[in-house]
Amino acid sequence: MSDVRYRQLDGLRAVAVALVLYAHFFATDGSYWGHVGVRLFFVLSGFLITRLLLDARAAAEFQPATALKSFYIRRSLRIFPPYFAMLALVWLASLEESRRVLAWHALYLSNFWYAFRDEWSPWVLVHTWSLSIEEQFYLVWPLVILLAPRRSIERICVGVIIFSLAFRLYWPVTGTPSLARDLLPPASMDALACGALLAAWRTRTMLIPLWVRVSWVPLATAFLVLLWLRPVSLPMTLDWVRWIGLEILPLVPLVMIVNYCATGLSGYAGRLAESRPLTGLGRISYGVYLFHALVLAFVVKAQPWLPVNVSEQGLGRFLVAGTGTLVVAAISWMVLEKRVNAFKGLFPYVVPKNRHTERRGSGRGEHLLPACLHAASEEGDALAKTTIIKERMS
Repeated sequence: MSDVRYRQLDGLRAVAVALVLYAHFFATDGSYWGHVGVRLFFVLSGFLITRLLLDARAAAEFQPATALKSFYIRRSLRIFPPYFAMLALVWLASLEESRRVLAWHALYLSNFWYAFRDEWSPWVLVHTWSLSIEEQFYLVWPLVILLAPRRSIERICVGVIIFSLAFRLYWPVTGTPSLARDLLPPASMDALACGALLAAWRTRTMLIPLWVRVSWVPLATAFLVLLWLRPVSLPMTLDWVRWIGLEILPLVPLVMIVNYCATGLSGYAGRLAESRPLTGLGRISYGVYLFHALVLAFVVKAQPWLPVNVSEQGLGRFLVAGTGTLVVAAISWMVLEKRVNAFKGLFPYVVPKNRHTERRGSGRGEHLLPACLHAASEEGDALAKTTIIKERMS
C-alpha cells in the first residue's frame, strides 16, 4: 500500500477516536457512536496486523520464530510505554480509588474486571477494556497467521466470526443483559476477525466477494434505522434482537470503508481522508484514546475555576476536555511514542540472509540496518518495509 493509502487509514483512525470523544464528552443520550468508533478500531487492527503478518509470511526468507519475536517486540514498543505512563499517572493521582485495581489493568485484564463486577467502576480506566481485548488478540493471532496452513486462514476467520455470533445469541437465552455480553473476548472477536478476513482476501486476490460489495449499503441503512429507533422502548425479546442487530449490522460496512481507504479513495472523500487535521489526529489517536478519560477526570475536578460547565456532557466539556486531551496526546507522541517507535526498525519481520550490515572506513565495526528498515511508527510502515525487502530479494 502506498503512503496515500496509509494516510487515509490514519484518517479513519481520526474518525474512530472522534466518535469516542463525542460519546464521552458531548453526547447527552449515551450515544452509541462511541461503540461504533471502537468497533472501527477493531476492524482496522485486525486488517493491519493480519496484512502485515501475511506479507512477512510470503517472503522467501520468512522464519516463523523471527517474525513472531519481532511482532511481539514491536507491539510492546508501540503499546506499552504510553499505556503504563497513563497507569502511572492514575496511580499518582489515586483517582476513584483506582490504585487497588491497577494490577488488573496492568495485566490487560480490564475487560474481565468490569465484566465480573458488572459495573463501570473505576470510570477513569473504563476505556482500557478495549485495549485489553486487542492485547489478548495480539497474543494469539500471530500464532494463527504465521503457523496455520495458509489456505485455512480465511476459514479460521469465518469460524471466529460464527463463534462470536453464537456467543451473542447465548445472552438472550439467559435473559441477563450484563456487561459480560459486551466485554468478554468473544464479543469483539467478530470485528477483529472481519478485519483479518479483509486482509486475507486482499492478499490472495485483491477482490472482495460480491455479496459484501452489494450488501454493505443496505446493511448500513438498516443499522442507522435501528440506531434511530434505539430510544424506543421495546419488549425484552425485540430489545435483544435490536442489540444483536446494532452489533452485527455495522461489520460489513466498516469492512468496506477500511477496504476503500486501503485501496485509496479518490475525489473529495480521498482529499478529506488525507487532510492534515484528520491524519494528524489519526497519528496521535492512540494517545487520545489512552488519556481522554484521565484528562476528563482532572477537568471535572477543576470545575470551580472554569468559566464553562464541564461537569456534564455538552459543548463546554467537549471543548475543554477535548483540547486538553489533544495537548496531552501530542506531548505523548512527541516526547515518548515517536522516540520509542524508532527502535522498532531494529526488529524486522524478515531478515535477508545476505544483507551487508557492517560499515567500513570508520575504524570500528558498526552494524547498520538497510535503509528500508529504519524506524516506523505505525503498522503500515512496517508492512511497506516487508514489501521492499521482498522486492530487493527477488
